[in-house]
Amino acid sequence: MTNYDEIDFTPILALTEGEVVTHAPVRDVRLPSGKVLALITLDNGRDHTRPNTLGPATMTELGETLAGLRTRAAAGEIHAVGVTGKQYILAAGADLSDISRVGSVENAKLVAQLGHKVLGSLSELGVPSFAFVNGLALGGGLEIALNSTYRTVDASAAAIALPEVFLGIIPGWGGAYLLPNLIGIENALEVVISNPLKQNRMLKPQQAYDYGIFDAIFPAANYLEDSLRWADGVLTGTTKVERRNEPGRIERTIKWPAAIKVARGMLESRIGTVPRSPYVALDLLEKAKGGTKAEGFAREDDALADLVTGDQFAASMYAFDLVQRRAKRPVGAPDKALARPVTKVGIIGAGLMASQFALLFVRKLQVPVLITDLDQARVDKGLAYIHDEIGKLEAKGRLDADGANRLRALVHGTTDKTEYADCDFVIEAVFEEVGVKQQVFGEIETIIAEDAILATNTSSLSVEEIGSKLAHPERLVGFHFFNPVAIMPLIEIVKTSQATETALSTAFVVAKGLGKNAVLTADAPGFVVNRLLAKVMGEAARAVYEGTPLLTVEKAFAPLGLPMTPFQLIDLVGWKVAAHVQDTMAHAFPDRFFASENFHRLADLPQVVDKDKRGKVTGWSKDAEKVLKGAVGSTVSSEAEILQRVQDGLAQEIHLMLAEGVVPEVEDIDLCLILGAGWPFIDGGASPYLDREGASERTFGGTFHHPLIRGIAS
Repeated sequence: MTNYDEIDFTPILALTEGEVVTHAPVRDVRLPSGKVLALITLDNGRDHTRPNTLGPATMTELGETLAGLRTRAAAGEIHAVGVTGKQYILAAGADLSDISRVGSVENAKLVAQLGHKVLGSLSELGVPSFAFVNGLALGGGLEIALNSTYRTVDASAAAIALPEVFLGIIPGWGGAYLLPNLIGIENALEVVISNPLKQNRMLKPQQAYDYGIFDAIFPAANYLEDSLRWADGVLTGTTKVERRNEPGRIERTIKWPAAIKVARGMLESRIGTVPRSPYVALDLLEKAKGGTKAEGFAREDDALADLVTGDQFAASMYAFDLVQRRAKRPVGAPDKALARPVTKVGIIGAGLMASQFALLFVRKLQVPVLITDLDQARVDKGLAYIHDEIGKLEAKGRLDADGANRLRALVHGTTDKTEYADCDFVIEAVFEEVGVKQQVFGEIETIIAEDAILATNTSSLSVEEIGSKLAHPERLVGFHFFNPVAIMPLIEIVKTSQATETALSTAFVVAKGLGKNAVLTADAPGFVVNRLLAKVMGEAARAVYEGTPLLTVEKAFAPLGLPMTPFQLIDLVGWKVAAHVQDTMAHAFPDRFFASENFHRLADLPQVVDKDKRGKVTGWSKDAEKVLKGAVGSTVSSEAEILQRVQDGLAQEIHLMLAEGVVPEVEDIDLCLILGAGWPFIDGGASPYLDREGASERTFGGTFHHPLIRGIAS
């Protein structure tokens, strides 16, 4: 058993330089019963845009405050301790900028132990402790609540979560032990592992209360007053606290191991075995069903120290910084003051992609949206889809009846293209062929206003070529979405040599209005994401056509840690689309990209691969085997050979893209891959991974990053 009081924390106090300290002032509150509650209000002195965080100096000060309150409790001066936060925020967790520069495994363990010492003391004050979660509570912020005796939550709190697994670590200040013993293993698996892996999904306060994380939930209007009154009832015995989801003996002996087994199988199926933190978290949750809290905390100390100093956490912090900072200030974006106001959007086409665009534009921009197509039947089908999706949002409670009706009224469909006349922003969603796109833009240009902006959603074609027959090609920009449109957060904004600052600025402002992150790219084949995914898919196809078995090829890509295997991805985006992209890239760079006419024959089939219930590719369909017969060679490559080939190919392509000026810096390529292709945080995008694997050195004799993005322990 670790005695935290005997540990010397001096080595990590050096990390406090530059820390924005969250202070812990205390005031006594006399409750209606006459009992006194000492209320700590965590506050870093900044507004809500700079959340409270928990660095070494903060934790040291909080620990001293709690030690003083323990003394007061022993003297009978106070009957309870409460912890809340400044307006809207309890705490956003550990100060990760401090953790990332711990310097050694020993110091990383000290950070974990300091958290356990301080937060663990909330249950050792000699009087009950209450956490009044009045706002954002992430990671260590939520662990403040978990270490307290009782917890309430403000119904309007922004988010509740333990997001550590998303960043390549684990809840290391009690969360991995306390949470499953409070709300049961199945709920804890959802909060600790599943939600972070679903694009870092957060809990709403009501969800957290329903799980049993909180003992009471109160509306924002009188949250603190209601919480204090409730706490008084608990202290006097008039309010009984029932923990409805606390695991009993049957759950611990039967449901617990079964839930862990199912979760492990799902992890292996969904993310493979490369990411470490989900499996470490799973092991901690499994062991939490038995033993003491002290033993659970000691396991967290060791696990956190190991992960914080590893490559995956270093890469995750690099990726996190890209998403949190670079994505919000796009490099090369013109002044937003140059943007044209968008009061009506036109969408050329009414197919599935166009309908998804229309739904997104009307929901996010709340302006009239026009869709057109060749005949009314197609238009009506598109409108029906949009209305149906709005109905689903209403049924889920995400829209009220008035809001749903208002959105439906804003969407209009017709075959009459003259209605584009008052559109400010027109985007096409038609067949991926230059001539088709040129034709529809040529028709629309004669109708729209001279200052209206045109946008193409092409995934790989030259934007400049698409606009080459326009009278005003300077108004055209690339505006490339990713599937699924509503979920994927990236838009590649493509700049031609003629595009005006106004056109580009409008595109960036529209992207932000849609809730997307935009990255500016040059007008190069495939732009960023599809160029590199074409390399991945092309190398997979090359190996198959050379003669390597399908499942060997699928397994070869596992170390990349991508959310899908190559042929899962092709099956998702569509074989016709994939074949077209491969053709485009092979035409542009025939010496580096693979394409095959036989691939188009596969694309014509109704089903190309067989998959199991979890979506894992299990083999070729019978029709595909017939198509492939005679087109496949006899050269079988090993998984290692295929992996090195794709690593080297990616390193070469990224190096060339930077030389060509497709984007200004390698950080933009990694950002695009993370947001547009789901490239894992634990890799940091592609470039840090390729540096670590030696592919950069093998292909161009250098590295993308100096120094390499590596963990302390590497």
